[in-house]
Amino acid sequence: GLDAAVMDPSANPCDNFYTYACGGWLKTTEIPAERARWSRGFETVAERNQTVLRDILTRVAQGQGGGTPEEKLLGDYYGACMDEAKLEQSLPVLRTYLTKLTALKSPQDVAKAVAWLHARDVDALFKVYSDQDQKDSTQVIPVVSTGELGLPDRDYYLKPDVKMREARAAYQAHVQKVFELLGDAPFVASRKATGILAIETRLASAALPKEETREPEKVYHRLERQGLKQLAPAFQWDTYFAEVGLPPGDALNVTQPKFFAEVSALVRQQRPSDMGPYLSYLLVKEVQTTLPKAVRDEFFRFDSAVLTGAKVDLARWKKCVEVTDEALPHALAKPFIASTFGEEGKATTLAMVQQIEQSFERNLDTLSWMDADTKAQALVKVRKITNKIGYPDQWRRYDGLTLKRDSFLDSYLAADAFEQARQLRKVGKPVDPTEWLMSPPTVNAYYNAATNEIVFPAGILQPPFFGRDAAAPVNFGAMGMVVGHEITHGFDDEGRQFDADGNLRTWWTPASDKAFRERVACVRNQYDGYTAVDEVKVNGRLTLGENVADLGGLKLAYAAMEAYLAKHPDQAAQANAYRFTPGQQFFLAHAQSWCSKIRNEAARQRALTDSHAPAFLRVNGPVTNLPQFQQAFSCQQGTKMVAPAVNRCEVW
Repeated sequence: GLDAAVMDPSANPCDNFYTYACGGWLKTTEIPAERARWSRGFETVAERNQTVLRDILTRVAQGQGGGTPEEKLLGDYYGACMDEAKLEQSLPVLRTYLTKLTALKSPQDVAKAVAWLHARDVDALFKVYSDQDQKDSTQVIPVVSTGELGLPDRDYYLKPDVKMREARAAYQAHVQKVFELLGDAPFVASRKATGILAIETRLASAALPKEETREPEKVYHRLERQGLKQLAPAFQWDTYFAEVGLPPGDALNVTQPKFFAEVSALVRQQRPSDMGPYLSYLLVKEVQTTLPKAVRDEFFRFDSAVLTGAKVDLARWKKCVEVTDEALPHALAKPFIASTFGEEGKATTLAMVQQIEQSFERNLDTLSWMDADTKAQALVKVRKITNKIGYPDQWRRYDGLTLKRDSFLDSYLAADAFEQARQLRKVGKPVDPTEWLMSPPTVNAYYNAATNEIVFPAGILQPPFFGRDAAAPVNFGAMGMVVGHEITHGFDDEGRQFDADGNLRTWWTPASDKAFRERVACVRNQYDGYTAVDEVKVNGRLTLGENVADLGGLKLAYAAMEAYLAKHPDQAAQANAYRFTPGQQFFLAHAQSWCSKIRNEAARQRALTDSHAPAFLRVNGPVTNLPQFQQAFSCQQGTKMVAPAVNRCEVW
């Protein structure tokens, strides 16, 4: 399961383990021209999955499937997306939609226009969605939160440094160009772009920094509908709620009250007609994949120049696979699962998950900083985790969704409206324990604190993360670390605030709480000291949860590997027959699943917006704290991969 050609044996693993494990790959791999980032793990596997999905979609688009209703939906959606000749004729259809957003004469018109966009999952001004009540995890309530900005994060609007000023200027020029392509004269388009940047800057100024939104109590405010109307009286909430599709009821979480006070001030101070360009641009940005090539090219030009650094646009078929997976995830997942993933894979993965959960339980006994009462609660929580492997037990249905083969724009908005209506219908109903928040072909995994569950889609359960023929230490180092990472999320700085039933409540004694905070402060300080790219430092507070999960995940998976090999002497003998020891195989497998290259533009954006540290630090960062790593490679005190004892971080 390891590839010696990926390594750089001339590097010292104790000075830079990432270079030792990935140096050969880094020297010989070029980022594909259409990508901002490329990795031996996530992107490579995702590309492989996309090829499988393309074959499925091409067949059904050509009418070669079984003719089921779901296959017809898939074929019509993908076929319309691939029909570039018809995309060139989409502007008249777009203008009929834009008319709903531009002829605004009153505050009620603004509320109706915003509701129309929200009903199609376009997050103008703010966004609305359904979620579990964080303090009553049995109930689903509506949530209103900050909406979408044209630039990736508030820092792009507010920071005074040269790079951010350049990004704002490029964004304003881009917005102007989009309106010119839609038919506006340059001076009209320029005025619209100036107004849009001003609106978005106000919204960005009122929003919490991204790292603060990781603190659950800061984004939980049960003001209810009446409280929201008092907080933001200039926005016509009764009109909005009547139009957007929410079931009746007063329950409402307002994540950021200060932000909604600013929304109210903005609506009060802007003429209704001045909101039209802002709402229009967000719709165009959302549906850009459905529009003529000149418009699509302008969005790519801006993204590549400022945000990604990609050299060419993504191939059309790849875009169409992506949007079809987003629009019809369960319809597409069924044939994908049938061709790539079987019951054997599900059973093997579940066994590994259970082994690492048992590793967490055993590890609890060794934690001297945690008292018995808190350990007992943690044990209840880990034993109550629900594990979802591969694909859902219950598939979503698409009854009532109508798509047009001859208009991708219509179909795109219809699919968005169908899904948003499904989401909002959950309000007031019991939580559905079978729901998945990712499509099965996705190359990722997640822990959901509100449901205390871990989900591992089939998309990630393949090499280099998991191989049926790989040695046990390799699978534990790559996939096992991912499993341990997700388990640890239940006990990171954010996840630990939720109990075994998914309720936001304090279950820690004051002494254990204090000890935990001291330990995660060590991790935060460690990553604050790293540089992500150029002069941009890692944000240790923003990435804290992921860094704690990486550290805990490696420790748990390593212990699970040792326990597994002790119980399976035949596999231990096999693992010991290789060039590398089982411990070395474990850490090399972990590192080789993270071998990555990224363009500077994308690295800068991720450093500002991503809750994950850069890939090289997801390898080197945790191992500096792990005696297991230092023993595996005989690293001595004083080498770079050995943190001084006084600075060594350990949480779980």
